[in-house]
Amino acid sequence: MTNGCSDTPDRPGLASLAQEMARHGTARDAPVREVMGLLGDRWSTLILLVLATGELRQAELRRLLATLSAEQAISQRILTLKLRALERDGFVARSVSADVPPKVSYALTGLGAALHGETRRLIYWVNANEEAIRMARAAFDAADD
Repeated sequence: MTNGCSDTPDRPGLASLAQEMARHGTARDAPVREVMGLLGDRWSTLILLVLATGELRQAELRRLLATLSAEQAISQRILTLKLRALERDGFVARSVSADVPPKVSYALTGLGAALHGETRRLIYWVNANEEAIRMARAAFDAADD
């Protein structure tokens, strides 16, 4: 028995899931929880996708995000918070030029590029299954009426 879970005939694999979670952390600040949360938020995935095209200054990144997103705007504060979170986890590097005034730009790190590749695969899967997802939603919504 691990973390109160054991494999049962109707739930095979539950013990191994509990062991994996214990190994990688279940705390709020565990990397698996925070990174999955980042990928699920409104902006971080789009920031990764845009930065995969190359290094950008913050103002240019903000304009591109506004152009590409359904929301059509991201506040300076939110963009700064998202970039800092991505930088903290090692996905984005911030560079400051020696110019006066200094120019700040952002680029994906090697770790960020690897995460981008995994994210693109997940997006590809969702897009490939878009029709099935739409049909499931429609069936659920119809049953809810």
